[in-house]
Amino acid sequence: MGRRIAEKDLQAIIAAVTGHRDGLSVKQIHEGLGQAISLTTLRYRLNHLVETGQIVREGKARATRYRIPAGGGTAGAVETPDNRSVPISEAGAAIRKYVRQPLESRKPVGYDRSFLDSYRPNETFYLSAEERARLREIGKPRVGEQPAGTYAKQLLGHLLIDLSWNSSRLEGNTYSLLDTRRLIDFGQAAEGADRRETQMILNHKDAIELLVAEASEIGFDRQTILNLHGMLANNLLPDPDAPGRLRRIAVGIGGSVFHPLEIPQRIEECFDQALASARAIEDPFEQAFFVMVQIPYLQPFDDVNKRVSRLSANIPLIKANLSPLSFRDVPKDAYTQAVLGVYECREIALLKDVFIWAYGRSAARYIAVRQSLGEPDPVKLRYRDPLREVIASIVLGTMGRADAIVHIAKWADDYIVAEDREAFREMAETEILSLHEGNFARYRIRLSEYRAWREVWGTRHVS
Repeated sequence: MGRRIAEKDLQAIIAAVTGHRDGLSVKQIHEGLGQAISLTTLRYRLNHLVETGQIVREGKARATRYRIPAGGGTAGAVETPDNRSVPISEAGAAIRKYVRQPLESRKPVGYDRSFLDSYRPNETFYLSAEERARLREIGKPRVGEQPAGTYAKQLLGHLLIDLSWNSSRLEGNTYSLLDTRRLIDFGQAAEGADRRETQMILNHKDAIELLVAEASEIGFDRQTILNLHGMLANNLLPDPDAPGRLRRIAVGIGGSVFHPLEIPQRIEECFDQALASARAIEDPFEQAFFVMVQIPYLQPFDDVNKRVSRLSANIPLIKANLSPLSFRDVPKDAYTQAVLGVYECREIALLKDVFIWAYGRSAARYIAVRQSLGEPDPVKLRYRDPLREVIASIVLGTMGRADAIVHIAKWADDYIVAEDREAFREMAETEILSLHEGNFARYRIRLSEYRAWREVWGTRHVS
């Protein structure tokens, strides 16, 4: 009998391959999983998926590629900038076709309260029983019962960067992933960056930290959602009183024929009703998707509604110790078209396609992060001594965060070959951030030197 393979491990591979219509090589799949398993183990699992018909193998030797079987209930795929794609259903394809038409060809519509009224928690479902079960299978980490937020706390460093970057990117923010990481970890804004983009990412960081730190207290109540908006909208709205306050003005939706509610009393009534429905839903994935549908549709705030919905979707996942949703790899046009489908057609199929695919990508990411097995990083092995030197020089020079990042960049330029510089910089930044009293000695640093540096390092400045 072959050894048993956990379903989560198989789903991580399926998520990595999904959307690549031309297939991926073993090496590409390995990289997509974060190289968290050995190549031998990966090949064993791929063989199992091929034998059970979940993945197709094509070609031979080095030309071998793996892909999802043709068909599979999808009617098309939305291409991402990095050649990934979101498989969509026939219903999703119809919505996409409609919202891609010129504005003059689409019928103007207003807010329809029956869309909210017709939803009955635990009787009406946006996600089928099969979809909810599959999401739970791929999103449940292999940990025992833990207090709310335990899993997210374990992943917090990764989640802060992943979710801040991806949610901001979906709003058109031009920060790169590495720039986002440096802003969050080092407090250094990207050179020449728009201040609003920097503020947007820092706002995400604050909001995510709140959700994780207060996991046992947060929920679908006014206090949580208003404060979440207040953090995400901080210093970004023309009216300084608007963050954390329900909308009192009429708003329009750019690129859409949808006209949101205008009467403040009605907005407040629908907001309270939507929160009450969300609270009553028992399944965390149904809760997550419900708020992704209903909060943007209502537009309860002057702006920043979609950002609130994306972070609100993580509330039930964080509380239930499920894999968080970081919107990893989701293309902006796919998400925008999906939300337009809700606005203009009150149809959720396309957004559901994006949600399910995005969750698979996020879950695969965090499975890889938590994997304890893995092969040594070849770059780290090759530059073991230079890495030790640059970390020691930062500590001995009692450098703060801003000086350290400049120092690492200069060191890489001076001593590292061009093709490895970016990898070395990331590696060195990760090492300096991970330095603590239990590991500083490997850099041949004295305790007194470490503590003197730590006093300086503890202060962050945003330029």
